[in-house]
Amino acid sequence: MLATRIRQKDGIFYFASIPAKDILAKVRFISRYYGEGEQIAPQMISQSDEIAQFIARIEHNDVAFQRQLSRAKVRALKNFYEMAVSQPPIPGTVLLFTNEKLAFQAVGSESGVGHLQDPGAKYLIIDGQHRLAALNFYLRERPGEGGNIHVPCVIFDGRSEDFAAEMFVIINSTPTRINKSHLVDLYERISWAEPDRRFAARLVDKLYREGDSPLKYRINRLGGRSQQEKWILQAELFNELHRWVSGEWRKIQRSGHTTRETDRYYAIVRDFLKACQKVWSTSWGHPNYMVTKPVTLKAMIRVCADLARGDAEPADGRQARWEKRLAPWTEHMREFRMEGFYERFPAKGQIERVTRLHRDLAKMANIEVQSRRGASS
Repeated sequence: MLATRIRQKDGIFYFASIPAKDILAKVRFISRYYGEGEQIAPQMISQSDEIAQFIARIEHNDVAFQRQLSRAKVRALKNFYEMAVSQPPIPGTVLLFTNEKLAFQAVGSESGVGHLQDPGAKYLIIDGQHRLAALNFYLRERPGEGGNIHVPCVIFDGRSEDFAAEMFVIINSTPTRINKSHLVDLYERISWAEPDRRFAARLVDKLYREGDSPLKYRINRLGGRSQQEKWILQAELFNELHRWVSGEWRKIQRSGHTTRETDRYYAIVRDFLKACQKVWSTSWGHPNYMVTKPVTLKAMIRVCADLARGDAEPADGRQARWEKRLAPWTEHMREFRMEGFYERFPAKGQIERVTRLHRDLAKMANIEVQSRRGASS
């Protein structure tokens, strides 16, 4: 395959113009796509192929890629291919990835043009699955057009799985393309993520996974393993934890042990939530109460930050100590019934209501509310 080798800083990748009839045989689809009474079945994904697993999770669960929207998008692209005459049907590049290191033989000693080896396995599509799915259906009806359309492709080879994940985020990190909750999953894998965001993301992950977490499998990660009812979106919980962590980041950095600090902060949140579970009694997790709804959970995380500032240590006996401190909440349980809740806690919107609940809950337990610079709701 004739290709142009492109070097940018320490990175090398390739540009190639591939005939439509050839490219469809070189790539694998990892999501199901629909045409008019036809479909492209997704190929099986190995459990060891982390990048394909990740992209498939995004494709399957992000709002922008639900089945009906995907079907409409493919149909619109196919119609465009049919109507385009003077306009190029696929003017933008499709991004392909293989973890194999491909051999490149330059045509001349100083030339960036040469012959690029095909991989032993099919390419993974980092960006462009919908365009290629529409092309597939278009060529089923017009097989003779396969030689008249060449698809511009950028090919990345021999890179790590983290590189492909980071590239996918860079290409898709806009509100209409990738959901914020999925980005939280990636903060550990993208090199440009701020360390305080990675720290908060690890806290969310521990709250989701650890066996002693009151929020285990209750966080909506858009594709989690459990069928249990979810209480809060991962992105919402992340925002609250990052709000807290960013205000104390200098202190966390001074410790010099972020892994140990992650465990310490997790233990603080875990003990606080266990104390909450105890004092809220039967209303905890009850569908007729707002106690474990996002608006209240977010407010309680803020109370946790306030309480932890002056009473996080000693860790021994912390949960029992905080149960006594939060005990007044039990007397206000009826106020958190779902019926009439928004009238009892009036506000202009979710952000204002979280702020109000934070202050009310702290006041009930005689906990001082402290402002945090750089916080975001």
